[in-house]
Amino acid sequence: MDTDTFWEVMETARIAVAGGDEPFDEALVSQLADRPEQEILEYAQRFEKAHDALYRWDVWAAVCLIGGGCSDDGFIDFRAGVIALGREWYEHVAADPDSLAAHPVVARGGAIAGDCSDVLNYAASVAFERATGDADAFHEAQARFVDSGAYQPDEEADLGEAFDFDDDKHMSRRLPRLAAMFLGTRR
Repeated sequence: MDTDTFWEVMETARIAVAGGDEPFDEALVSQLADRPEQEILEYAQRFEKAHDALYRWDVWAAVCLIGGGCSDDGFIDFRAGVIALGREWYEHVAADPDSLAAHPVVARGGAIAGDCSDVLNYAASVAFERATGDADAFHEAQARFVDSGAYQPDEEADLGEAFDFDDDKHMSRRLPRLAAMFLGTRR
């Protein structure tokens, strides 16, 4: 699955839930479950790459400002939530995490991760189980996918310059828009 197709899958799921009652994670899982097994594995790889690319100090600092702190698990879910926002917002955040200050949910004081982001981290395995009827099939197929050489892991992540999350001046200098919105509200 190429990058454009990955983002088309995400956008199609976003469109499916617009104005409806179906949660985003369910729309995504349903869409993936209708695809061939190989595409579900390729989606999982593309999701992992997008997710890993946001594993940086500046992105973690942004969510700390927005949420008044952020655990390891919370950061995992936040990154999935950013992916669920779609390609445009994902690229904004990847280029400049402070750009989240302009997102309507953040501007209203809300959280990006939402209720479905935990499931988003496992959408491929849930879809694979739904498609095959076998709870273990995804992990077995993924192991074969990795062993086949089709899986192309990223190099080790570069976390970027470290942040002192407890230093308001440091946070204000590095993430000025988010700091202006949230620093006065978190202590």
